[in-house]
Order: sequence, then structure tokens, then C-alpha cells
Amino acid sequence: MMQFTIPILHSAVTIMTPLLLASMGGLFTELTGMLNIALEGLLLMGAFSSVICSHYTGSMVVGTLLGIACTMGLSAILAVVTLNLKSNVFITGLAVNLLSAGLTVVLCFSLFGNKGVVVFDNIPSLPLLGTPSLARIPILGDIFIGHSAFVYLSWLLLGICYYTLYGTPFGFRFRATGLHQEALSALGLSPNRYKFFAFLISGFTCGLGGAMLTLNLGAFVPNITAGKGWIALVIIFLGNKKPLGLLLAALVFGLADAFSNYAQGALQVPSDFILALPYLLTLLAMVGSSIYAKKKGAIES
Repeated sequence: MMQFTIPILHSAVTIMTPLLLASMGGLFTELTGMLNIALEGLLLMGAFSSVICSHYTGSMVVGTLLGIACTMGLSAILAVVTLNLKSNVFITGLAVNLLSAGLTVVLCFSLFGNKGVVVFDNIPSLPLLGTPSLARIPILGDIFIGHSAFVYLSWLLLGICYYTLYGTPFGFRFRATGLHQEALSALGLSPNRYKFFAFLISGFTCGLGGAMLTLNLGAFVPNITAGKGWIALVIIFLGNKKPLGLLLAALVFGLADAFSNYAQGALQVPSDFILALPYLLTLLAMVGSSIYAKKKGAIES
């Protein structure tokens, strides 16, 4: 049993990383009172721009940084349209999702004459990090050692996220933007400034998460995000809008995805049902979260 469990857990840690990164960015916008439904489009833009820039620059590091810059630029446009032009945040978020889905395909065809999968042979595989001494730790070494830098960077960013939100005046003002916006204005601070920063942070984390998706493959696949941005939104609420909650919720979805990959070859179950497992879990999580919130509200009242 253990010989199957450990590889699934190891795979889940990798799979959960883009979800964790996207939900981290979405957490900042959510705490400022802006539900960012554009996470899917930002992830996709990050995935596309990172692999394209890595291909043309010959460097994954430079390509990732440029991809993050492109994604932050798109999130900045989203912020300006929403905050300055007073557009509905849901409409602009949906527009970003549709724009990313269409623009990436158009640019792929324009640059490579291909609307399908584009493979980049000059992009090497992501190096796996770890030391032999740590890898020899029973079970934990097998699960947590031997991942790409994106995985460990996501854990570092999660720690920074926690410290920023709960250990700095900047984080306090972030949370106050969503809870007591009038009080923040009374202090002479601009709530829109913090909302703008929140959109930029979501662009940064989604750019990083998207880069992992494509650089891990060395290829771009249309709609490579496959709903991960929407799952990230669920993770924010399932994790109770807390950094540690995001980690646990992302791990649950990572396990579901990893198990579905394993089950395709090991279980005599229709493949369509197995592939739908992560999305079924998303639906169940949304229903469960809604029921819990209603019961909690009824008890408090």
C-alpha cells in the first residue's frame, strides 16, 4: 500500500503548487473586498508568456520573470478598469478569462502556425532540488524532497504572505480595506491603492503558477490551466481565507488530481469519471462550504 501512497503524495505536492500560488494572489484581492474571478485567465497568460519568453531568451529564469511581468501588466489593466473606470469586477474578470483563452491561441498560430500543442525543444526539464541526506529521511524525504524550485518557492511565499497579512501594518491595512474601508479612508489612506496592490500580487503569483505549468512540460497546450483558476477560488473559501487554510485545501485538491492520474491505469473505472474527480471534489467543496456557512450564520443569529 505504501509503495502506491508515497508516489501519489509526492505527485500531489507538485500538482497543488499552481493552485496554492493562484489562491494566494486571490486571497489578497478577496481580503480587500474584490472577488478576483480572473485567476484562470491570469494563470493562462502566465503559462503562455513564460514559456514563449523562455523559448526566445533561452533562459527559464528570464522567461519566468518576463512571464510574471506580462501577467502583472494584465492584472494592472484589470485593476485600472475596475477601480478607476468603475467597471463591474465580475465582468472585467470574465473578460480577462476570455481574452487570455483567445489571445494565447491567436498568438500561437501567428508565431508558430499551430493552434494546438506547441513543443519547445530548446527548453530543458525543470531541475529537481534536494540533497541525498534529506532524501534519505523515511517517508518525509520521499514526499517533500525532489521537487522543482517552484514548489519550494511557493512555500516561502506562503510564509511571506502570512507574515505580511498578520505581522505588518501593510497587512493590517490590507485586511481593513475589505472590512472597514471607511475607517481606512478616515485615516487619509486610499482603499483603492491597496486594492490595486492586491491585483498586482495576484498577477505575480498567477504568473509564477502559470510558468510552472508550461515549463514543467516544455510545451504550451491550449487551455493548459483546465479550470485551475476556478479551483483556486474555491480553495480561498474552503481555506477560510487563511494562508494555512489555503495550504491544506490546495493539498486536498492536489491529492484528488494525483489520485485520478494514478487511477486511470490502476482501476477499472471509466476514464471520464476519473478525470472528473478533481472537479467533482470542487463542486462538493462548494456545497459543503455553503452549508457550513449557513449553519454557522444560523447559530450566531
